[in-house]
Amino acid sequence: QVQLVESGGGLVQAGGSLRLSCAASGVTFSVYTMGWFRQAPGQERAFVAEVPGISSRGGTTQYSDSVKGRFTISRDNAKNTVYLQMDSLKPEDTAVYYCAAAPWGGILASEKNYRYWGQGTQVTVSS
Repeated sequence: QVQLVESGGGLVQAGGSLRLSCAASGVTFSVYTMGWFRQAPGQERAFVAEVPGISSRGGTTQYSDSVKGRFTISRDNAKNTVYLQMDSLKPEDTAVYYCAAAPWGGILASEKNYRYWGQGTQVTVSS
């Protein structure tokens, strides 16, 4: 059974930082593309970042324009964990953040391309 469990959300002031973690189980983690998405109140879930698995030849990390330069996605295959380091946070980053996994490579960057999802963790940025 595949499980993705996010942690690290919370309340932070604008300009601050948070690091989200997502622990995966029930999958061959290293070959999966791992992504982060977010959903703000009243909005659709949106792509944030993704990092390819080892089977993605030449694959690179991808970021949405709204977080590029402020957020960093990384993974530790030995710990079956993917991270999202969020710096210079803005109030508009407030959302529920979801971890997702896909058993294929390529530039996915859309929730329709992901198979497994976590339950989400709330991030609130105050002004």
